[in-house]
Amino acid sequence: MGGAHRVGVVGLGVISGVYLDTLAGHPAVRVTAVADLDAGRAAAVAGRLPGARALPVGQLLSSPQVDTVLNLTTPAAHARIALAAIRAGKHVYGEKPLAAELDDARAVLAAAAQAGVRVGCAPDTVLGTGVQTARAAVEAGSIGRPLSASAVMVTPGHERWHPHPDFYYTAGGGPLLDMGPYYVTSLVHLLGPVRAVIGAAGRLRAERVIGTGPRAGERIPVEVDSHVSGVLEHAGGALTTLTTSFDGVATTAAPIEVHGEEGTLAVPDPNLFDGAVRLHPLGGAGWHTLPASAGYEEGARGLGLLDFLTPGARRAGGELALHVLEIMTALLRSSAEGRRVELTTSARVPAPVPLTGARVWRGRASPSAV
Repeated sequence: MGGAHRVGVVGLGVISGVYLDTLAGHPAVRVTAVADLDAGRAAAVAGRLPGARALPVGQLLSSPQVDTVLNLTTPAAHARIALAAIRAGKHVYGEKPLAAELDDARAVLAAAAQAGVRVGCAPDTVLGTGVQTARAAVEAGSIGRPLSASAVMVTPGHERWHPHPDFYYTAGGGPLLDMGPYYVTSLVHLLGPVRAVIGAAGRLRAERVIGTGPRAGERIPVEVDSHVSGVLEHAGGALTTLTTSFDGVATTAAPIEVHGEEGTLAVPDPNLFDGAVRLHPLGGAGWHTLPASAGYEEGARGLGLLDFLTPGARRAGGELALHVLEIMTALLRSSAEGRRVELTTSARVPAPVPLTGARVWRGRASPSAV
């Protein structure tokens, strides 16, 4: 990279702290600028990052000291910030989803292609040992030919813990567009791209009550579906049943299970980087845990950006993020129109991640050291 790659961060909400914990001090990157609608918050964050400046968004995007914009704004602003960064000649890596609307996401990738810059997008949790070990097991034939899968995400809603949860219930939010990317991206890694979907969705509560912080007790409107279910038809023939909900208290369902002719694989929470991968072979003596065999060990958010900046890697790319977004928006469209929806995009399954020690990906040891 010819020296540390210079990153400017736009959006300094809750998730930014986790990213900055990963990126600050990493030898491959240098955070040179930060921006937020709250200028005081930007100044406070810059004060904790040696060499970083707090700038207005426009100045950060045009700064010659920024190579890549890390876009951590709310979903409704993802496309707008990404397009502005691309017009300024910057690469962009953003939080999921790629955009709140499919057409906006297409516009982002088209603009990037024309400008000759790259687009990357979370989630990067799928690059950790949890999903990658599961993928290695599938590809090694541990369950035989995959036939089907189930994916379940049920919570009471983020207003319980987030002090400003409004955006979870507006365009670009909801359980599917907020949490679905972790599950759908994992399913593409495990079973390949999707060719069609059938969906059903609903919202039975018109408002939510903030449970913590300075706005505790305040009621906020619900403008998106808060429970979404559907079936994904993978191009290889397997079927996935998906449920994402902000309308349940708890569930005993495994986050993801993959069923094959010779066994079933239980995949850990794709919102995390690690976790136990369990295999139940046909005719075997029950479940047993597989040792970690692939993925970045002890992963943390921001890892996807480091991978994105690594020539020959770039697994968290825009093409995959666009396909995942179309899968999700097609489920909502299917629900609204009452019909099966065929997808117009596809994506190459990213290269698998070999088992990589934390000291290596954090830049504290060479690959030969593990």
